[in-house]
Amino acid sequence: MTAIPLRSIIGDLDPAKSKLHCAVYNGTDHPIDVLTRSWEEWVDWSRWRPARNEFNRQFIFAMARDRNDPSLWLFGGVFEVKSRGDKPYEHSYRIVLRDDLMGPYIKRLWVRFRPTGRAIRLNMETYLDDIEVVSIEKVPYTGEPFPGHNRINHSLGVLETAVTQEWNDWRGALQYMKGVYVIHDVETGEAYVGAAYGETGIWARLREYVEGLHGNNVALKELVGRKGADYARSNLRFTLLEFWAMRTPDQEVWDRESYWKDVLLTRQFGLNKN
Repeated sequence: MTAIPLRSIIGDLDPAKSKLHCAVYNGTDHPIDVLTRSWEEWVDWSRWRPARNEFNRQFIFAMARDRNDPSLWLFGGVFEVKSRGDKPYEHSYRIVLRDDLMGPYIKRLWVRFRPTGRAIRLNMETYLDDIEVVSIEKVPYTGEPFPGHNRINHSLGVLETAVTQEWNDWRGALQYMKGVYVIHDVETGEAYVGAAYGETGIWARLREYVEGLHGNNVALKELVGRKGADYARSNLRFTLLEFWAMRTPDQEVWDRESYWKDVLLTRQFGLNKN
């Protein structure tokens, strides 16, 4: 199948007057999560000036890298630079969205691009013919599709976005389910086993975790207090071990929770205190 070049759909946008902003993971947030959860926060990513005046052209063509495929990007708008401050490492650019330039494609256009090197602010005309259209969705992207109960292996930072944005398919799959889960600190390997039971399902339990990042668990609360919220969002990963319908007796859930604590040795070497 012949690839569709991005050049064919950019309309009146002049590549020679534009910079690509290839927004990538900054150590705390994935740009695609920022784009979906807060437009104001997303705009600030293109207002940020590094050491040099990188956005030294009239327009910024902004793209957010996919969390799982580094060659896949979601279009985040064309911005016009109205003024440039001279302070580095601050939001020194004043920019406005040019909705007349590809506005209908925002959060709907997916492109494939494999930039060379580590630079993320690039002259658009140099790389334009290396960018191809993957798809144009009917509706704007609102978050990662639910992967399946047995394929959840996500950081609390990603789950925070899913919960706060009420990703519908995630909520629908989890709000009426009980389950046993494990949270791993990927830096130390320590694990915490917990359970969602009673009248509230896994979704409600996830909400408790993203609100405080510790779920009121003693050891996790100590860890978050010691290492901070950003550490927890990036390094604590949540996985479902088992899941059942809400009619499952709580005692059965508790028994399986205890079983997994024994199997994973989380009382002796992990983050469970009981």
